[in-house]
Amino acid sequence: MTQEWWVAGGGDATRGAHPGRCRQNAGDRGDGGPAGGGLHGRARPARRRTRGRPQVVARTGTPGGRLGPRREDRQRPAARPHTGLEAADLVYVEPVEGGLSRLMAVYATRLPDRIGPVRSARESDLELLRQFDTPTLAFSGAQRKLMPLIDQAPLRAEPAEEGSAAYVRDDGRAAPHNLYLRPGRLMSSAPGAEALTTGFRFGAAPSGGTAEDSHTVRYPAARFTFSWSGSRDRWLVAMDGEPAVTATGERLAPATVVVQYVDIRESGFRDFRGNNSPYVETVGAGKAEVLRDGRAHAATWQRPTATEGTAFRAADGSPMRFAEGQVWVVFAEAP
Repeated sequence: MTQEWWVAGGGDATRGAHPGRCRQNAGDRGDGGPAGGGLHGRARPARRRTRGRPQVVARTGTPGGRLGPRREDRQRPAARPHTGLEAADLVYVEPVEGGLSRLMAVYATRLPDRIGPVRSARESDLELLRQFDTPTLAFSGAQRKLMPLIDQAPLRAEPAEEGSAAYVRDDGRAAPHNLYLRPGRLMSSAPGAEALTTGFRFGAAPSGGTAEDSHTVRYPAARFTFSWSGSRDRWLVAMDGEPAVTATGERLAPATVVVQYVDIRESGFRDFRGNNSPYVETVGAGKAEVLRDGRAHAATWQRPTATEGTAFRAADGSPMRFAEGQVWVVFAEAP
């Protein structure tokens, strides 16, 4: 039966109108509308329904459930602090235009009241999301050329269109960092952990590894540092040297951090400044580092096809098990 994921999207660098390249809601200035304006999107074709109405499937507790919202957020200081990120089961960190980064947050076991700021979708999102059965992608908008690919993808797209009760603007923040998702308007309850068909395994830590107090991943114009807290048994997140906190001031603190080394190539899309949008190759195989319990473990990853999850293995070939709790996967370019 159909599984349904909720994905709240964002992370677009596009600002200002550029005919034929991007189309976003007015608050993202992608259509030339006034910053902070109403929810405004292009007319879209009727959404394809796969094996019945996803809303009904969700409310009836379909076996396998649905995945909660995925949110993408361009990592600029104006986008912080993040709202609802602490409730995510899984957070992906991806490179975007200009050497910056964005987040993709996936919710299955808890739905916060509000998630944001929500930003736009990218081409490589479509491949990454195919590991899930009919995910729902909530996002602020996308480039005109990308929208047909989103419409054709095996997912349920929920952009921030005018009249949508699921999105709201925060007048206290500047656009485009003021668009928020109210997931309860799209899903009555969290679908459950069974919707997380990522291929991840959880359990006791593998033997070996190297003690590590902190680990930093650098992009050309952004960096993430994860510092081990023995008192919390968690990795405390810092972005660009500043502690990453929730809307209530608590530190973001995943239990497991995976640095996944991938091939990154140019896509067929550019922002309005002409910067190419990187395409992250998440199908294939490569090396990884898994941070858990204050130690770093060498690992490998494999994802044979887009419809499968990613299997991580320890140095001895056994399945790599993650610590129970939130997982961050940081995509870094393979050497």
